Amino acid sequence: MTNNMEHSERTQALQRDALHYVLLNLGSYTDIEQSGPKIIERGEGCYVYNTDGRRFIDSFGSLLTSVCGHNRPEVHQAMLEQMRKIEFYPTYHDCFTPVVIELAKRLAELAPGDLEVSFFVSGGSEATASAIKMARQYFWEKGENSRRKILFRRNSYHGATMGAMSATGLPWFREPQEPLVPGFIPVMAPHPYRCELGLDPEESARIALRNTEAIMQWEGPHTIAAMILDPVPGSNVGYPVPPPFYLPELKAMCEKYGILTIYDEIQVGMGGSGKMFCCEHWDVVPEFLCLSKRFSAGFVPMGVVLTTTEIADTFRRPGHEFRHGYTFCGHPVSAAAVMAVLDIFAKENLVERAAQMGAYLTEKLNGLYKYPIVGDVRGIGLLQAVELVADKDTRAFLDPKLDVGGFVRDYCYRNGMILRNNADILVLAPPLVVTREIIDEMVANIEGGIAAAIEHFGLE
Repeated sequence: MTNNMEHSERTQALQRDALHYVLLNLGSYTDIEQSGPKIIERGEGCYVYNTDGRRFIDSFGSLLTSVCGHNRPEVHQAMLEQMRKIEFYPTYHDCFTPVVIELAKRLAELAPGDLEVSFFVSGGSEATASAIKMARQYFWEKGENSRRKILFRRNSYHGATMGAMSATGLPWFREPQEPLVPGFIPVMAPHPYRCELGLDPEESARIALRNTEAIMQWEGPHTIAAMILDPVPGSNVGYPVPPPFYLPELKAMCEKYGILTIYDEIQVGMGGSGKMFCCEHWDVVPEFLCLSKRFSAGFVPMGVVLTTTEIADTFRRPGHEFRHGYTFCGHPVSAAAVMAVLDIFAKENLVERAAQMGAYLTEKLNGLYKYPIVGDVRGIGLLQAVELVADKDTRAFLDPKLDVGGFVRDYCYRNGMILRNNADILVLAPPLVVTREIIDEMVANIEGGIAAAIEHFGLE
């Protein structure tokens, strides 16, 4: 293992212990071998600090979670006050806690359309897996036992449990665990820049709709329970925003065949898009809306599946209960944290701020088109991506052996910013409290990394 940065004896000891005693969550031991593990000790606002006291801009919001910034005393206080009442009692069997009831009622007021019932979980994978099981059992309770299949889109990501992974369309992620759960059917996803058929944005979406309907008809609509999708796909593919007609027409198609829709807004919900819920950009409402990550702003693990009263009532009859749950569903301390986060959203107008700062970030990133390897800048609100290419005209990929995206990421780290890259797609999701000054610094870092990569690899 090599290390380009000097570290204290304490940091070096922590690095050794981390590598010996901890197995990373979706780890990259290639990156660890190149530059050593990063040990992050504290945070403040849009910044995090390592164990040597170095400050870094958290440009990815701690994996799309830290929506209102790090170290918010009002959230800490809300959690402490709840712990002084009762630290934990499960939302289980026939028991509730007041704070969980209050949170569910507040979410019903915030959620779009007729989504007003909450099923609480601990994280995103639990949320999508729960929605899938709820959709299947809903039809089972109605006597439509043949509706078991779930449609999902290629190149999607919906989580790491076996159920959520079965609905995930990333081959590299699926392959080590195959065979996965049966009954999950992939369909084409539109992409305005990387359409799998090489089509322009509108035609890509039109053909994706035709492909989806053809597969519905081939499989038999009476065998399909639900379709799961993220309104804007997440960071793995760099937030490709669909044309305006795609989501409304897809929702109408599902309704035509009696197929429920599950919107996974775990990455793109809770204000990051410039709306509280991403689906509000297209005025479409699913039967299930999954939230996590920003939902608790990273202070504690929590997620939720929002659904309709009509669906929930199916499971409120004796003997027909939803046969699913987790010990920590509806954790009261987590609920108190989410309530405090929602107070910050309202007090600081974070959704409106995300729309304004997102427009500014987009404007600044568009200035990177002057570089020959910048092929596409895309996204929505403060969820933005820059795709690096070998040729702008042909959109040819860079040689993956060069790891240009990794080079830019490491450049940014050396210069005080944590940047997320998925191969040669650089992705941003800063906290919604980000300022113009921090955005300027973020983009300057990325620009410096791109310029250095062009020189280093001879990419003129």
